[in-house]
Amino acid sequence: MFIPKSSYLCIMQNDRTDKPAHSDDLVIMGIDPGTVVMGYSFVRSSGGKLEILAMGVIDLRKCTDIYLKLGRIHENMLRLIDSFHPDELAIESPFYGKNIQTAIKLGRAQGVAIAAAIERDLTVHEYPPTKVKQAITGNGSASKEQVAGMLSKIFKIDKDSMGPFLDATDALALAYCHHTQRRTIVSAREYSTWSAFVKSNPGRVTGGIPARAPKTQKP
Repeated sequence: MFIPKSSYLCIMQNDRTDKPAHSDDLVIMGIDPGTVVMGYSFVRSSGGKLEILAMGVIDLRKCTDIYLKLGRIHENMLRLIDSFHPDELAIESPFYGKNIQTAIKLGRAQGVAIAAAIERDLTVHEYPPTKVKQAITGNGSASKEQVAGMLSKIFKIDKDSMGPFLDATDALALAYCHHTQRRTIVSAREYSTWSAFVKSNPGRVTGGIPARAPKTQKP
């Protein structure tokens, strides 16, 4: 069982070493970017059920060189991906705070994580914090503690087993958010036109297709 360097492991249940058992078997990697502590999680969606494979953090507090931090993020991302073989990455999108320097550091960490995912041919999906909180708690302004508490109920995990770092539960929240959202994501390759989508999804569209206004003739 692989344990990445510089990381605190919260939960480790099952790694994915075999081939998918179902056609809808999917492993989602969730990442909460950071240059001090970066949270990660892996969940498997199979047969309509969702299970945690692993969650934890990459602990970079002892590393003081920003460039070395980015190198370790890249290294650990590749090791985690190679261990759990995820299909898709759900990562928190950059948000603008009062501290510009903090935003820049987070953006760098996110960029390195995305680069590692692309290097391993993962599809990448970004979610803002408010959307993730809304998906978990129904409140886009929920606290990290409220998100962690709801996740412990969703996955039936004792709060003491969730670990001391909320970065790990934030990463789990991202993976869960993507799990709920991907059902509504329609690939452009599936439908060539809006009319084709409406025809195939009558229950998901209200109001029908607006008719085109008749062309007016010039006097």
